[in-house]
Amino acid sequence: MLNNKSLKFTFIDIAAIAFIVAAIFLFFSRMSHVLEYKWEWDVIPSYFFYLDNVTGKFKANILAKGFAITVKLSIWATLLGCFLGIVSGVMGAKGSFEQRFISRTYVETIRNIPSLVLVIIFYYFVSSQFLDALNIDSWLRSSPKIFQQIAGLLLTGPDQINAFISAVIALGIYEGAYVSEIVRGGIISIPKGQWEASMSIGLNRQKAFLLVILPQTFRKVAFPLAGQFISTIKDSAIVSVISIQELTFQGMELMAATFLTFEIWITITLLYFILTFSLSSSVAFLEKKYAIK
Repeated sequence: MLNNKSLKFTFIDIAAIAFIVAAIFLFFSRMSHVLEYKWEWDVIPSYFFYLDNVTGKFKANILAKGFAITVKLSIWATLLGCFLGIVSGVMGAKGSFEQRFISRTYVETIRNIPSLVLVIIFYYFVSSQFLDALNIDSWLRSSPKIFQQIAGLLLTGPDQINAFISAVIALGIYEGAYVSEIVRGGIISIPKGQWEASMSIGLNRQKAFLLVILPQTFRKVAFPLAGQFISTIKDSAIVSVISIQELTFQGMELMAATFLTFEIWITITLLYFILTFSLSSSVAFLEKKYAIK
């Protein structure tokens, strides 16, 4: 049964909706009549998929490839960020003085450095000094074709692999600092009575933490961590500065080649919005359904 309160709109809600609609109408009206901008939306779908005349099959084009790279980059960066954040969060909440100092130093240092600067530093230091020395790209080129296809599906091709790994490390370290605070706050929020109850049934401090405290912590921080994943998707746009062929980079390349400035950027904005809004809506639904009473 619908709640009547959810159907009510205040004057501010109506005014905000009217303002947004008017702003959109004014934008398109000005572009079409004042600036005499000729919209060419009909060509946009071809930049997602095109028909290969040789094979007769549809293939992914520049925007679809960029979207895929953005998703893969965000997933790997989130996994690395979660690993670093969980380790740092546990150290910061229940570690020794040295461990808490290391955790605090990591969090405060990374959170006070712009993410763009961090990406550039890792690209020129990690990629050029370490990854190039490991010859990962050369090794990948000489590997069997099936392995190259798997690497391309999960990561990217040999030409971009070093920069991709560098971007994943930089984003993972950056997001890990925020994950660390989420995890640390979750551990601290567990009542002391849970520790005492665990000890009373014969568990030592380590087992109490692993079997009782940590599961409760993950239940509390699961949804904030999901929100951090959404933030990682948005932050992934900054790696376009090091020529990672993700969505923003591909959009800039396409705009420079076609001069379809507004069509391209509106499309990219919608793609980011669809991706992040669908995830945030899913998280909000699950959070409401499985909320801790």
